[in-house]
Amino acid sequence: MSGDRKVVGRRHVSRRRLLKGAGIAAAATAATAAWPLYSASTRPNISTRVTGSGASEKPNVLLIITDDQPLHTEWATPTAVSWIAGQGIRFRNAHATTPLCAPSRASIFSGRYAHNHRVLDNGHPSRLDQNTTVQRHLQQAGYRTALFGKYVNYWGVKNPPPHFDEWTVVRPRYVDAHYNVNGIVQMIPGYTTTVLRDRLLGFLDRAALGSSPWFAIFTPNAPHRPSTADVPYEGSEVPSWSGRPSVPEKDKRDKPPFVRSSRYTFADGEDLRARQLQSLRSVDDALQAVRGKLIETGQLDNTLVIYCSDHGYLWGDHALLDKALPYGPAHQVPLYLSWPAAGLDSGTVDDRIAANIDLAPTILDAAQVAPTTPQDGRSLLSNFRREHILLESWRWSDDVRGGRPTWASYLSTTRQYVEYYDLHTNSAGDEVGSGKLFFREYYDLTRDPYQLDNLLHHATPAGERALDIPTLAKQLAADRSTWG
Repeated sequence: MSGDRKVVGRRHVSRRRLLKGAGIAAAATAATAAWPLYSASTRPNISTRVTGSGASEKPNVLLIITDDQPLHTEWATPTAVSWIAGQGIRFRNAHATTPLCAPSRASIFSGRYAHNHRVLDNGHPSRLDQNTTVQRHLQQAGYRTALFGKYVNYWGVKNPPPHFDEWTVVRPRYVDAHYNVNGIVQMIPGYTTTVLRDRLLGFLDRAALGSSPWFAIFTPNAPHRPSTADVPYEGSEVPSWSGRPSVPEKDKRDKPPFVRSSRYTFADGEDLRARQLQSLRSVDDALQAVRGKLIETGQLDNTLVIYCSDHGYLWGDHALLDKALPYGPAHQVPLYLSWPAAGLDSGTVDDRIAANIDLAPTILDAAQVAPTTPQDGRSLLSNFRREHILLESWRWSDDVRGGRPTWASYLSTTRQYVEYYDLHTNSAGDEVGSGKLFFREYYDLTRDPYQLDNLLHHATPAGERALDIPTLAKQLAADRSTWG
């Protein structure tokens, strides 16, 4: 059967050449792609057809989600950069709409903003309606579904993840972790990324012998703190770093109180950066092995591969070492996509605003599976282009540090407006509080990309009107209530 799969791969190469003959090559070779590489009128026919071998032509899907990986970590993941971005698409304006682990993962799986899927903090994964997830839609459409790694924060290791045919779910830990392997909880010795890699490779071998398309999620712990590297990379040398203007910001009088009181230094950020890079090296080793297995089994050509992080992280920016914040390093994420059979294999850069809420719609679009529940995101395979996006985050009642207040933000490529509210989640994960607005920020991202100068700090009412703040505030209020 593996030989039959390779025949299918050759058929897809031929179809890709047909697309390029229709004019797709010009877009694929552009330095920056303002639009995706095909539109509704020119996209390949990916409806289910069966060859003589019985193999489906619907794409396989591999979704890779790293944990807390910010931008500017490409040195540690050359395989992701050369394979998925270099032979696919790099989205250079990609964001986590809620830059915190559980809410972001719920957004990835459901295609919804956090205010719609209602996983507002890290402590209440059961609030996610599992019937809204991409794995549920694909499983019902005949895909074989699998999960290898972390699911959603505080998901009990004894609980099977819904709508997966097989799984190896880990209780987050870097070495000698406990796993739920298809319903059996056990401790498996060794480095977690490597254990998960081997489980994924076994799945790919079995999938090559089957006739159903598959959807697999690979979600290692790295580079989440404590960012423990495997032995070969522990303490290894990483490229030097001189920081950026926001590390640390010396004058923070224009920032909200929790920022003004923060005291992390350049050395703190430098240390975390080094450990994150070191832990990501094993993720890259895993990707090399996965790519080799896809080639060996003839599945690479018709596999849609998506690489992303659940959110970013601040390396001492504004004297903060954190996530769940409206500052760029926290919500900006690496996002790459490759799908050779559909012509998405040429190493382009897409400048549209993309987000974690777009991943489920993209996957369902590729599989030609219509969602049965509303989604806020849009397929990255379409011509959709947004002018701005909503970012939002909630103060978690269990956050012992007492920082990271509830906020929401209007973000475009040129400006960002932020509001902070008297709100937090309670023990049930519900939003409570007066909702009173207590601080605002506005940044001209063209002139001030590092968010050093909050233009609302001393702005008069006339100055706010000149900055178009009333319009932005009205739009932000509308975005916070948006459904689908």
